[in-house]
Amino acid sequence: MTILKSSLNTSSEEFRTRYAHNKKLVAELREMQHVARMIRPQRDLDRLAKQGKMLPRERLEKLLDPGTPFLEFSTLAANRAYNGESPSASCITGIGTISGREVVIHADDSSVKGGAWYPLTVKKIVRALEIALENHLPMVHLCDSAGGQLQLQSDLFPDKYLAGRMFRNQAMMSKYGIKQLALVFGQCTAGGAYIPGLCDYNVIVRGTGAVFLGGPPLVKAATGAIVTSEELGGCDMHTQVSGTCDYPADTEDEAIRIGRDIVAQWELPKKWSIQQAAAEPPLYDPDELYGIIPDDIKKGFEMREVIARMVDGSRFHEYQPAYGNTLVCGFANIWGYKIGILANNGILFNDSSLKAAHFMELCNQNNTPLLFLQNITGFMIGTEYERKGITKDGAKMIMAQVGSHVPKFTVMCHASFGAGNYGMCGRAYDGRFLFTWPNHQIGVMGGEQAANTLAEVKLMQMKRNGLEVNEDILTEVRNQTLKAYETQTSAYFSTSELWDDGILDPVDTRNALGMAISASLNAPLGDRGYGVFRM
Repeated sequence: MTILKSSLNTSSEEFRTRYAHNKKLVAELREMQHVARMIRPQRDLDRLAKQGKMLPRERLEKLLDPGTPFLEFSTLAANRAYNGESPSASCITGIGTISGREVVIHADDSSVKGGAWYPLTVKKIVRALEIALENHLPMVHLCDSAGGQLQLQSDLFPDKYLAGRMFRNQAMMSKYGIKQLALVFGQCTAGGAYIPGLCDYNVIVRGTGAVFLGGPPLVKAATGAIVTSEELGGCDMHTQVSGTCDYPADTEDEAIRIGRDIVAQWELPKKWSIQQAAAEPPLYDPDELYGIIPDDIKKGFEMREVIARMVDGSRFHEYQPAYGNTLVCGFANIWGYKIGILANNGILFNDSSLKAAHFMELCNQNNTPLLFLQNITGFMIGTEYERKGITKDGAKMIMAQVGSHVPKFTVMCHASFGAGNYGMCGRAYDGRFLFTWPNHQIGVMGGEQAANTLAEVKLMQMKRNGLEVNEDILTEVRNQTLKAYETQTSAYFSTSELWDDGILDPVDTRNALGMAISASLNAPLGDRGYGVFRM
């Protein structure tokens, strides 16, 4: 493959301005992540210490193999919700290595409201289970939760993708032979009792661990009986009487040792054979990404410069380099793994849409995973392009993308607007993993376009009703729309709602993708086949 030639001028004023802007964004990201992960009220830390409990990240550190990375998901989930009461949506999820096996981990955070599940907690756990199921990865649950946040029960209990989906996904994992282990450090109440109950193996800590469908307060309210947690669902009862739990542990350290030993008994996965080469770092410094990404969502940039700082050896075999040049397509390697890249260099026209569809077909023919690097404002609109068939050409692109049987990965590097989000494998399109950068914005369209569109609609309404045009009203419509879009299109709103699997520092993207690709190889390739391409 050819080494990409960079034309980046790192001495230019534009580079320095962009670099400073994006370094500031990343510093803000790091600070927000630190607060979400580490900062808790002292009363909660004292409560856990009194109970003899570790903090969830201390448990995680002891559980993972020393010196191995942890790919954490959605650290800033719920950062814009519940008045800040649920940092990281009250749980930790991610992929790590235990006893040499890649596993998905879900850990309740009992330093936040006793580990109670908020609606976004449930969404985050469901997503972690989906990742395990889609990639055939074993899963380890670190259980310590007071159960559902009862005041918000209507938002976490009844619908298809709410709490019941957790247990459905656990049952599906068991059906497909995907192993699960629960380490019960604290209470598993109500629906939470089914997490260890549906696992293949579970370990419970004596004195603090408990599993019951209704805790002592509910038992008293429902039956009048007064019973302790230990009598109702403690370690000795469940390991000696009910058989609900498998292994007793006297301490959390012992439970972790038993858990690591259980995982060590699991067969090593047989990954499907992807094309591989020796991994090598990019030729160009990834730190230069900060000077490539613009400081304004409306500004463009050369996506080949991004690719050159992300792929092995900065080598890239570009497909159809002279055709459909608003979309860059080609083959590269990340961590040695062969991938096909689709990267936006502008709006999607007819030719770039057709190029995308054809390239995805080639990647599927060759069993090559797909990586989408998004900076997209949408498909081109207007009479000329509708007459050329932009709608049906965009439909071809979506059809090829949805019908792909290879794993798909998405990084939202800048803008992600309109149907371009769909063609470039947005959240709704079953990519294995989707990450964003802190500069990223997402919406049905850009804020200024939305503001001008609604102002134009309001103007037409005034004229249609025979009213005098009122510029103050039009200005108010624009300003209200811009304000709403400024909030709702930001990367932090997006990740708060779990529309992604986390915000990445751009320089960390290569390693995150390497771990994600490796994880995806545990699941067999899907069935080949497409629907109808409108010709």
